[in-house]
Amino acid sequence: MLNAANSRTAAEVLVDLLIANGVEHVFCVPGESFLGVLDAFRDRAITVTVCRQEGGAAMMAEAVGKATGRPGVCFVTRGPGATNASAGIHIANQDSTPMIMFVGQVERGVRGREAFQELDYKAVFGSMTKLTVEIDEASRVPEIVNRAFGAALSGRPGPVVVSLPKDMLNERVSLEAAPPYRAVETAPGHEDLDALEALLARAARPLVILGGTRWTPEACAAVQRFAERFDLPVATSYRRAPLFDALHPNYAGDVGLAPNPMLIARVKAADLVLLCGGRFGEIPSQGYTLFDPPSAERTLVHIYAEPSEFGRVFRPDLAIHATPVRFAAALDRLQPKQVSSWREATADAHRDYLAWSEVPTPQPGDVNLGAVMVWLRDHVPTDTILCNGAGNYAAWIHRFYRFRHFASHIAPTSASMGYGIPAAVAMQRLHPNRLVLSINGDGDFLMNGQDFATAVQYGLPIVTIIADNGSYGTIRMHQEREFPGRVSATDLRNPDFAAYARAFGGYGVTVERTADFPAAFEAARASEMPSIVHLKIDADAITPGLSLSQIREQALRRQAGPA
Repeated sequence: MLNAANSRTAAEVLVDLLIANGVEHVFCVPGESFLGVLDAFRDRAITVTVCRQEGGAAMMAEAVGKATGRPGVCFVTRGPGATNASAGIHIANQDSTPMIMFVGQVERGVRGREAFQELDYKAVFGSMTKLTVEIDEASRVPEIVNRAFGAALSGRPGPVVVSLPKDMLNERVSLEAAPPYRAVETAPGHEDLDALEALLARAARPLVILGGTRWTPEACAAVQRFAERFDLPVATSYRRAPLFDALHPNYAGDVGLAPNPMLIARVKAADLVLLCGGRFGEIPSQGYTLFDPPSAERTLVHIYAEPSEFGRVFRPDLAIHATPVRFAAALDRLQPKQVSSWREATADAHRDYLAWSEVPTPQPGDVNLGAVMVWLRDHVPTDTILCNGAGNYAAWIHRFYRFRHFASHIAPTSASMGYGIPAAVAMQRLHPNRLVLSINGDGDFLMNGQDFATAVQYGLPIVTIIADNGSYGTIRMHQEREFPGRVSATDLRNPDFAAYARAFGGYGVTVERTADFPAAFEAARASEMPSIVHLKIDADAITPGLSLSQIREQALRRQAGPA
């Protein structure tokens, strides 16, 4: 029987459960399909960020999940709201990020009639989520919210979509407070560690590659101690560079897009590779060429939290089912059996990395993006959080910026455009006293640039840098490689981005020479407002060390064949 004195609406129970599970921030675009939840937010200690488009709200939630290891949460309305948000769900899926999206649904009595904005969410999101589920009764809110947190956090983390019928949210129920969900951490067995120790003792050219999610600062520190004891070179996977300090003498660089050729050669020459926490997907495996699927040419040790991943593409010689936290903690028991024979090779790997990333490469035009990255890495605080989306401009970030702190790079491994602004908004909400940078291409920025207004609304002093070359540069580069000289659908006509910032109530400045960047950046910071630094980049400056015209000339020579 309902106890009226202790009853709450299902929406209130839902919000209370989020708070019990440690959720402090939610991101939303309001919709009439979840008005009960919006009302419940008013009386509860949870910070709500109202966004300008559901894709931005979902990306903000994904960014929180990526940075904290706990599910980021967003609320969107049914139909168009849900489909707008699908880009963020796809990022969370490919990036193995814990995230929960709650989406409004039509009343239960009209389901299946294609009512106004009705969608079959399991059909729409089933291939992109770990779980898509509907709460069909108010009494089941605790059960299904607990299941959602469990699915988002367990094994390989990922996104969950929970459907909320509008009428269900207004039902009143009397329910006891439910405990928060606690993620299960799997640890390596003694046999696994003994086998790993034996492989290390026999190795002549070992290499560690860190990737994936479920890491903590403590786990990263344990891996660093392990690398120091064994003199191991450590590389990071695509967009996982903050897992290891770039200036640590054991750091060898990142195995991602346009990596250091010397590092790729080192990976191919290694006789023992420890892949810890990551999946070794298409980009870090360089198009699945570093190992030959399904078996490896060298000894591969794969440490991962989800056992179904073992042998999915690359068959490991030793598979260790463990989360990064438990595996890293267990590493403290391992000790080298003899003096390392690869100490100098590790030092060489770090020297190669420093040489590759130290000096910006020349490029066409008056603004050198490599020089901008070098200036930033040398002048911003080491705990700065850098957020970016996708585009050729990111190649300069990967090569010349050096990440020193855990979770200081928030970017999609799925290479989704439009991510830099939403991620920066989310990070500034989480860390109001840290510098947050959003670095974007011109086409990239305008995919979610409207959420610059969100930064202004909440007084978030993010510094946004837009590298404007007037084109969809990545596609133009590939276009010139395959169809040289035949430009189609890649040119852009852009606004004055500095004026765009001012129109929203922020600070804007345009930079047309590299030498002017430092003063412009410092002025943006000093404004204490959301700001845009608009960099005018020559369209020929397409990637570090290689211009667009050079790519075109190479393609034309290939087409012409031997002289």
